[in-house]
Amino acid sequence: MSIVKMIFLAVIAIFFFQFIDNSESEFDGVIMVPPDTKVLAFGDSITSGYRVDADKNYPSQLSKLLQVDVINAGISGEETGAGLRRLPALLDKYKPQILILCHGGNDIIRRRNFTNTKENIAQMIKLAQARKIHVVLVGVPMIEILRFKTASFYYELAAEFNVPLEDKALEEILYDDALKIDKVHPNAQGYTILSNNIAQMVTDTYTPINF
Repeated sequence: MSIVKMIFLAVIAIFFFQFIDNSESEFDGVIMVPPDTKVLAFGDSITSGYRVDADKNYPSQLSKLLQVDVINAGISGEETGAGLRRLPALLDKYKPQILILCHGGNDIIRRRNFTNTKENIAQMIKLAQARKIHVVLVGVPMIEILRFKTASFYYELAAEFNVPLEDKALEEILYDDALKIDKVHPNAQGYTILSNNIAQMVTDTYTPINF
C-alpha cells in the first residue's frame, strides 16, 4: 500500500470517528469534585436501578465518572411522603456534601395530589440545605399532550430554592424505547445518559466550601 493511500485512509478514519454516535461515551467534562466528596443519590426505582446490573445504575456510573463515593439510597415503589420520612436519618448517617434528588415518579404514576408531592420534595430540599448540602434536583416527566414533559412543579421548586434542575435526561429516555426496559425505567444505555447529565450538572454547579 502506498504512503499516499495510507494517509488518505487515516484521514477518512478520523473523519468517521468524529461523527459516529457517541451517546454511550463517558462524561468528558473537567472533574471539579474533590476526591473526598460524598454524594447521596436519593429516590425511588430510577435511583435504585430497577432490573439493571448493580454497576449499570446511575449512582454506580456517576461514582465512576466523578471518581467519588456515591451512595445509592433508592427504594423501588417509594412515594415522596415515605421518602421525606426516610431522608433525615440518611443525611445524618452519611453526611454527604451533595444530594442528588430524583423523587416523585411514583406520585405521578399513581396520580397523587401534586401539591402534596411538591411540598414533600420541598421539605427534602430544606432538610439538605439546612445541613449546607448542595442539592441537584432531577425532574421526572409526565405525559403532556402526547409527549413526555418534566412536571412543572420541579421548575417551581428549582426556582424557589435556587437549586440546579436536570430536566432533559429522563425526557429523552422515556421518549425512546431503545433506552428503556419497560414503559418507565431506563436500561443500561439510558442510565449512561442520565449519569452523564448529572455528572455535568454537578461539576457545573458544585463549589466545595473549602475550595
